[in-house]
Amino acid sequence: MRVVYMGTPAFAIPPLEELLASGYDVVGVYTQPDRPAGRGRSMEAPPVKTFALERGLEVIQPTSLRNPEAHSRLAALSPDLIAIAAYGRILPEEVVGMAPAGCVNVHPSMLPRHRGPSPVAFTILEGDETAGVSIMLLDEGMDSGPVIAQVEEPIHPEDTTESLTDRLFHRGAKLLVESLPRFLQGDSSPQPQDDARATYARRLTKEDGEVRWELPAATLWRQVRAYHPWPGSFTRWEGRLLKVLEAVPLPRDASGSPGSVIALDGDVPAPVGVAAGEGVLGLKRVQLEGRRAVDAADFLKGHEGFVGSSLPS
Repeated sequence: MRVVYMGTPAFAIPPLEELLASGYDVVGVYTQPDRPAGRGRSMEAPPVKTFALERGLEVIQPTSLRNPEAHSRLAALSPDLIAIAAYGRILPEEVVGMAPAGCVNVHPSMLPRHRGPSPVAFTILEGDETAGVSIMLLDEGMDSGPVIAQVEEPIHPEDTTESLTDRLFHRGAKLLVESLPRFLQGDSSPQPQDDARATYARRLTKEDGEVRWELPAATLWRQVRAYHPWPGSFTRWEGRLLKVLEAVPLPRDASGSPGSVIALDGDVPAPVGVAAGEGVLGLKRVQLEGRRAVDAADFLKGHEGFVGSSLPS
């Protein structure tokens, strides 16, 4: 079974690792081109590329999959199956139809819920009780193809998009190699999705991260977790960006309008909070622009004027 793998970030490594461990012949690894990163803007390879090269796999990094040259390059690998996990590009019809067994995608949600580019963030944002991962066949739509296998995953109160994504792709990697043999042998039938139940998880923007204090504290708490590591949750204090890295919702009344900073009693898990539209958002860890991230208690020691101030909403 000749497999072409497509993936880019670190959490796309486990599915590739499981395919190799299960004996699949990975004849090529497609990943995004190297990009400038860091303050020096030096070129940085995608994690999947680094992993693949360390294992002697052929790596291909096209800037596009929509031109004849890219199609010819892929066809030359003669893939029986294309496996995808967070590749970062929508595959054109010519690519989707190139492998006889199809294109199998690891999608971190319980499809048809949360189709689209930000499924894990929206799983947290919308307060879902559980998350999940789906192994699906690509079709011409956005994450709308038939589902080969699914498994649910609990969401922990401390989960962020980063931690939950990592866990889901590890679960998805196991599910991929468990479900592929039956699918390839024709012993299982992919199940069509119910489009009437579909939801869409749009791409996040930097502006999404700005905290709107008029929202309920529980909503803001989910946003802080959903927007980590990107776009982050931030407000402004004394003209400087203040990132909210870790927080907790507190079901208590606050004397003051949304955005008012108040000291909290010692019986709550945060030393300082901000009045929200409903309740108080306790701040546990923050980072002021130009400074390192610190616990809120340490932040208060160096910024006595923080309590009693008002953050913009």
